[in-house]
Amino acid sequence: MTTQSASASTSAPPTTSLQGFDRTTSRWGRGTMLAGLAISLAGPLYLMFGLDYWPGWSPVVQAWVSVAVVFGVFWVAEPITYFPMLGSAASYQAFMIGNIANKLLPSAITAQQAIGAKQGTKKAEIAAVTAIVGAAAVHLVSLLVFVGLLGTWLASLIPDSVAEVFGYIVPAVLGPVLVQAFMAARQHRTRVIALACGAAGVFVLVRFVPSSSVYAMAVCVTAAIALSLALRDRTGTTDDEEATA
Repeated sequence: MTTQSASASTSAPPTTSLQGFDRTTSRWGRGTMLAGLAISLAGPLYLMFGLDYWPGWSPVVQAWVSVAVVFGVFWVAEPITYFPMLGSAASYQAFMIGNIANKLLPSAITAQQAIGAKQGTKKAEIAAVTAIVGAAAVHLVSLLVFVGLLGTWLASLIPDSVAEVFGYIVPAVLGPVLVQAFMAARQHRTRVIALACGAAGVFVLVRFVPSSSVYAMAVCVTAAIALSLALRDRTGTTDDEEATA
């Protein structure tokens, strides 16, 4: 009996740590996102129904449509764009924390590059999770110290010549991220396709159809993904591997 039990247990496929990590991530990630959604809607719902400030369906629908026209494209484009670089667990973190493009994504990509993790692998996903935790912790501590405790005093010490530079912070952050994401592509043709789609969106689509600026990014991202999949190297060999072979 004991021998049979032992052989049965050894023949069953073991549950690896990564499999357990994926299950835990999916369970707690969905629960946390739903909890965040409920908490964010609790205030408006209380004002509208608890305190009887309901304005009627017409202004609510108009407000929703106004927001959807401007930001609706990001509801689809951002998950498609960020998931391959972040993975499942880090995506849950990123969309809960916010500031993905200018804080969390640069941290994740830098961590992946530092340890040589290829995007799409479990190693890269865990690196992104760790980097986002570190970025969020540094952000919170910095806010507490430099904004909460010393904010007014530090702002009074900054000369106007230095304050003018603040307008270049976002381009300075996003520029290196773009280069890192570009260099992380495993095939040169993917890089060319991404650049071509981006240039077509900026210099052709938006220029000749100005009203398309709202959804141009979604069109470019979708086109780049579709073309990269259609024109990818079917052998599975990367350009770097061919160069070193």
